[in-house]
Amino acid sequence: MRKLNEECGVLGIYDNDGLNVAHYLYTGLFALQHRGQQSCGIVTNNDAHLHQIKDKGLVSEVFNEQNLATLTGNIGVAHVRYAKEGDTSRENAQPLVSRYCKGSITLAHNGSILNANELRQELENGGAIFQSTNETEVIMHLIAIARTHTRSIEEAVLEVMGKIKGAYSMVLMSPRKLLGIRDPQGFRPLCLGKLGNDYILASESVAFDVMHAQFIRDIEPGEVVLIEEGGKLTSFKNHCGQKPALCVFEYVYFARPDSVIDGVSVYSARIEAGKQLAITHPVEADMVIGVPDSGTSFAHGYALQSGIPFGDGLIRNRYTGRTFIKQTQAEREMAVSIKLNVLKSNVAGKRIVMVDDSIVRGTTSKNLIKMLKDAGATEVHLRIASPAFLWPCYYGTDIPSREHLFAVRYSQEEMRKQLGADSLGFLPLESLHKIGLREDFGYCSACFMGKYPVE
Repeated sequence: MRKLNEECGVLGIYDNDGLNVAHYLYTGLFALQHRGQQSCGIVTNNDAHLHQIKDKGLVSEVFNEQNLATLTGNIGVAHVRYAKEGDTSRENAQPLVSRYCKGSITLAHNGSILNANELRQELENGGAIFQSTNETEVIMHLIAIARTHTRSIEEAVLEVMGKIKGAYSMVLMSPRKLLGIRDPQGFRPLCLGKLGNDYILASESVAFDVMHAQFIRDIEPGEVVLIEEGGKLTSFKNHCGQKPALCVFEYVYFARPDSVIDGVSVYSARIEAGKQLAITHPVEADMVIGVPDSGTSFAHGYALQSGIPFGDGLIRNRYTGRTFIKQTQAEREMAVSIKLNVLKSNVAGKRIVMVDDSIVRGTTSKNLIKMLKDAGATEVHLRIASPAFLWPCYYGTDIPSREHLFAVRYSQEEMRKQLGADSLGFLPLESLHKIGLREDFGYCSACFMGKYPVE
C-alpha cells in the first residue's frame, strides 16, 4: 500500500532516579513506530562510555531482552527512521554517533535540511570524511567544528542553527548533557515530558503516555532545551520569534490520534476535519466507513455531522509486517488485500461513503473501491480529509515530484472516473482553518498551495 511517509521519530531521556533508560526508550519507540519503519536504534551513555544498537527493521525486530541489557547508562537517545527512496542502507540508521576532540556527539534527527548538499560539499572540500549519505552527519560535522571554538555544546548548536535551513527536530547527547532542538519554523513536532526527576524529549506526547510520564510542554519553534545532571533544565530562545510553520499533515496523517501537538489534539482535529468534509461534500448513503487506521477518525466526524451511520467496511490485518514492493498490477492488488479486506456482509447492497486521509498516486484508493464493489456495495463515494496534493514537499515528507501526483495529472472528474468512485470530494483548503488549529500559530500547507515558508 503506497501511503505517505514521514522522516522519523526521536526520543531522549536524562535519568536522575536510577531508571532502566534502555527499557524506557524501547517502550517509547513502540509509540513512535508509525513515524518510521525502515530502521531504528538506541544509544546510551554510561559515564561517557557509549553503548549502541541500531539496525534495519522494526523495533520488535531489532531489539530483544539480551541486547537491551547491554545498553547501560543514565542518558539515552533513540530513533525510528523512514528512509528516502534509495537510502535504506544500515549505515544510515540513527542515532548517529561521532567521537571528536571534545568527546562524543550522538544525534537523532527528524526532518530535512534544504542546504545539506551545499554544506556537505564545503565540508568535503575542507577534508571531512563521511561514513553515510545521511544529512544528519552533516549537522554533526558542523556542531563538532563549532564546538572547537565555543565554550559549550549548546553554544555550538546555537551557532550551527544559523547555518542550516529547513526542517529539524533533534535530540542530541554529549557525554554529560541532553539537548532538544527545534528549527525556527517548527516544521516537525518536539515536546518535553517528565517522570519523577527525569526529563524526556519526544517527537509526540504519546510516547510519554506509554512511559507513564507527564507531558510538560511543546518545545517552541527555534528553541533549544538543555538538560543536565540533577534535573537542571535551561532554555535558549536565540532563534525563536519567526513565524511558525508546523506541517499541517501532522494532524491529517503522520501523528497518532492520541497525541497532542502544539496544544492541539490530533484526534479532535481529525473529527472536525471529517465534519467539515460532510458539510462541503454531502451525499445520500447508507454507511460511512474509514480506511484503517488513518481514515477512521475522519469517518467518525463525517458520520456525526451527516447523520449517516458509521460502520466497519474494511478490516485491517495487523500482523502482516512489512511487504515487498510489487511490480505487476495483480501483485499490487494482492498486496492491498493482504493488509485490508472487505467485510462483505456489512457492505453488500449498501451505498458507502469511504473516507481516507489523502490521495498520492491513487492506486490504493482505486483498489479499495474495486474491492468494495466486488463485495456488493452498490455505490462508493470517496471523501478525502485533506486538500489535493499539488506540490512536492521539501521539509521531510516524501510527497513526490509533481508529475507523479494524481491530482496534478487529472481533473477531479477524471480522478473520479480513474478511481471508479461514484463521487469524489476533497477537504477544501479554506476548511483547514476550521478543524480546531490554533489561530495564534502558523502552519505549512505548501503541498496544497505551492507557497513554501523557507525558500
